[in-house]
Amino acid sequence: MTHEDAGHYAKKHQGKKIDKTVEEKLKKNARHGNIPCPMVHAVAEELSITPESAGIQADLLELRLNCCQLGLFGWEGKPSHKLVDKNVQVSNALDAELDREVKDNRITCLGCWDIAKKLKIKKVDVASACEKKGIKIKQCQLGAF
Repeated sequence: MTHEDAGHYAKKHQGKKIDKTVEEKLKKNARHGNIPCPMVHAVAEELSITPESAGIQADLLELRLNCCQLGLFGWEGKPSHKLVDKNVQVSNALDAELDREVKDNRITCLGCWDIAKKLKIKKVDVASACEKKGIKIKQCQLGAF
């Protein structure tokens, strides 16, 4: 969604209904209409639902996602502010993993998480390598992008 769509996230999910249990947990962790990516994932895990389902509920509640765990958006109080570092040194192991995972110059959010776990590195380091190599990260697990 674009910045102009801010505050109109529910439009993406016509016909979906708010789950009161999820609503309670998300609202408890939200501040000023924002909710951090890690909190939405934690709620999903706690309630045994998918991150996508939790993300849909956040959208239905018009909560803006911030603090992306890949460092792609929502840092330092600015929706578009990133933590990624285009000047990161990309290790041979990371480069090889990206080459295996990337299709049509794209990789999923979950693919980045899997690489970070496998190589025991930070998720933001994988995203930084993608930024440096011009790889687009698509399919946010929560539906933000």
